[in-house]
Amino acid sequence: MKFRLYFAVLMSGIMSLMMSAWITIINIGITSDFLYLWMKAWCLAWPVAGLVAFVFGPSVQKLTTRLTK
Repeated sequence: MKFRLYFAVLMSGIMSLMMSAWITIINIGITSDFLYLWMKAWCLAWPVAGLVAFVFGPSVQKLTTRLTK
């Protein structure tokens, strides 16, 4: 359980950081307030991504195992 929690927090943090940067760039470009808007988007996205990773992680892992057999 500890591993699952740490994995979900770390993976969701990295993924939401990269995705929020990408979407912010697409939506507004690199502007003077880009960093502020990116960090705001990331702070909103990370908790949701973490919850999704924690809840759906085991199901996705089982599906992946079945698909790769």
